[in-house]
Amino acid sequence: MGMTMGGAPEEELGPRQDLRLLKRFVPYIGQNRWMIVLSMVLMLLLSLFDIAVPYITKVAVDLYIVPREGGGGLESLHLRGAMMAGVVLALIAVARFVASFVQIMVMELAGQKIMHDLRIRIYEHIQRLPMVFFTKNTVGRLSTRVTNDIQNMQEMFTTFITFVMKDIFTLVGIIVVLVHMDIRLALAVLGVLPLVVWTTFYFSASSREVFRSLRVKIAEINSMFSESCGGIRVIQLFTGQERIKQEFKALNHENFLAGMGQIKLFGLFMPVVDLFGSLVLAIVIFYGGGRVVADQLSLGTLVAFISYSKMFFRPVRDIAEKHNILQNALASGERIVQIFDEQKADPGGNTGLKRIDSIEFKEVSFAYQPEKTVLDRVSFSVKVGQSLAILGPTGSGKTSLINLIVKFYPRTGGDILINNRGIDSFSVHSLRSRIALVTQDPYLFSGTIRENILPPDCAMTNEAFDRIVELSHAKSVIDKLPHGADTRVSQGGASLSSGERQLVSIARAFAHEPELIIFDEATSYVDTESEEKIRSATARLKENRTSITIAHRLRSAVTADRIIVLRQGRVTEAGDHESLMKHRGFYHRLHAMDNPE
Repeated sequence: MGMTMGGAPEEELGPRQDLRLLKRFVPYIGQNRWMIVLSMVLMLLLSLFDIAVPYITKVAVDLYIVPREGGGGLESLHLRGAMMAGVVLALIAVARFVASFVQIMVMELAGQKIMHDLRIRIYEHIQRLPMVFFTKNTVGRLSTRVTNDIQNMQEMFTTFITFVMKDIFTLVGIIVVLVHMDIRLALAVLGVLPLVVWTTFYFSASSREVFRSLRVKIAEINSMFSESCGGIRVIQLFTGQERIKQEFKALNHENFLAGMGQIKLFGLFMPVVDLFGSLVLAIVIFYGGGRVVADQLSLGTLVAFISYSKMFFRPVRDIAEKHNILQNALASGERIVQIFDEQKADPGGNTGLKRIDSIEFKEVSFAYQPEKTVLDRVSFSVKVGQSLAILGPTGSGKTSLINLIVKFYPRTGGDILINNRGIDSFSVHSLRSRIALVTQDPYLFSGTIRENILPPDCAMTNEAFDRIVELSHAKSVIDKLPHGADTRVSQGGASLSSGERQLVSIARAFAHEPELIIFDEATSYVDTESEEKIRSATARLKENRTSITIAHRLRSAVTADRIIVLRQGRVTEAGDHESLMKHRGFYHRLHAMDNPE
């Protein structure tokens, strides 16, 4: 089986643009700014509590536990002072518990709301992208954007913003307190700071590329998994399980290597930070202890310095961990912004199309790729109430022509006129609301048969619904289902046969009440009995409507008011059945093949 899963590779992101990237998400933060501000205030309060504890300990040691001077009558005063310091520390612990609980609840609520809005926004944007976008991007890749990447952004908003502010405030506060207590010992401790800063920046530069690679591999894994599940029948039919497994194994190994790169980088950084912490602690004990012995420094100050030196590297480690989250989120954010930067499908003009009286193609050309023309100067017209059949061999451009009528793709040349006006002057919504398309393999959504037939928010009576399913012959399908029209079907309608899906899709076209009905040969893949039902249903649907049929079988074109024959993207013959038979061209040869003497 000569296939490769996973679709097109992920696009390169180009140079980093961290600040510009973060600006794109500011509006979502702004909508919840009061909760975020409250969370930040609480985090700053928590930082003050953390900074206060060692200083209160210093005061208790110097004034009440090991005072430098004092007589026997001061014991009770020292005891009360030590007890008071203990009470203050207990109150700080309680206040810290309350503030921490409220902060977590507020920040998580803000993060959930931000991600809720962002997920809705990207889903809405994807829904409005042009069809060419979906030919380049697989379902698995897009689902990664809406799920994993959004979740990574949430972690950034709920942990990075406020926690990093707390860590930075704690670092600054510790430095100020250290300098206030003893500037010489503080300078000895801070001498290690440049090494810490350099190590952090080096880690930052290296980790970003690792996280970029991880996001690409995760998207490719999801894409391949989605595609292999969608094509599981083909895989099993051609016994391709082993080959697909090997392809997935190779891709998963690449993801493993990228993950190990992250682990090695982070695993190296944390021990280096701990090494710096041990070095600072050694400096404090060696230099500060010597000054205590020389009676140049109080014991309480030394105790506070030891506590602060341990606290000093806790925010550094936290910042490193949050930086881990930030880089992961930025890598996801780049992919999300990449989706937002995709131009939405052209909404068309401002004029609403009230009805379709005529359709005319004038020298229309189209190409999916600049160097490969699909339609070459195609011209034809069809008026209200007429039926048009489009005939031609595979690859002649029949389906592409239909895609231009419903504006799934923009034409590359010529003009398409609706009611003698350019199609671009009408809004796409008003155009498509008057057209129904019945494809070769119609798609049914997860839900009930009724939900698949009726338009959204349609208040149709049961009598009108019953008439639709009767006219479309879908009643024969519904009557066999356990719960009738309220029977749920799986995604794609896999529980129904091809013919049954066709009848349901024709009923959906009836419910849409179109003025133009387009058939992409609805009887190509069905049995004889189903074919007759579909032909009868389509004949009823065509009554008093303009219709265009892509005819894969000659009998679907014979009764049309006008027939055009496409070959290699060009109209080679046009007319009704009788005139084309007299012409004795390609159409005549097809008829002779279908009706041998």
